[in-house]
Amino acid sequence: MASHSPFSDDTQNNPGGPNGADTGPAAGMISQYVKDLSVENPNAPHSYQWQDQPQVDIQVNIASNRINEEVFEVELKITANAKCEQGALYLVDLSYCGLVGLRNVPDEASHMFQYAETPRMLFPFARAVIAEATRDAGYPPLVLDPMDFGQLYQQQLAARAQQQQLDGDQPPAGNA
Repeated sequence: MASHSPFSDDTQNNPGGPNGADTGPAAGMISQYVKDLSVENPNAPHSYQWQDQPQVDIQVNIASNRINEEVFEVELKITANAKCEQGALYLVDLSYCGLVGLRNVPDEASHMFQYAETPRMLFPFARAVIAEATRDAGYPPLVLDPMDFGQLYQQQLAARAQQQQLDGDQPPAGNA
């Protein structure tokens, strides 16, 4: 029985290193899963009668945790909080994760894969979970707009570089 590997077995383009060692860069998704899902519907059934348009606040965060030398758990955390003038409609809190394998990938490319490419691959599935959760709570499905995680990643890098530059211009705090 063959074992599942996220890494390419393309030996024609990558003959490998000495003793058959795989030295070429490889990256891939191993698996995806719901790690945590919470749905709060605090004012049901009264909230089903409310007529005003809800205000929906969406928060998205990405985290990565090293599992071993070649495997990372990337977490896409999405929180959807809907409120009306009368009160809260629902709060959906989802942690959707993917295990990704990265072998012989430079640090900069590894970071980009974890924080831009992996969330891009996870998002359609997380989006479906959010839509089903709001539908199952008795509301119209909340279908999140597509997100450009590559652009968001570049914006975060630019903001971090700007902050580091500002911090570098400031004299160190402390006693003289």
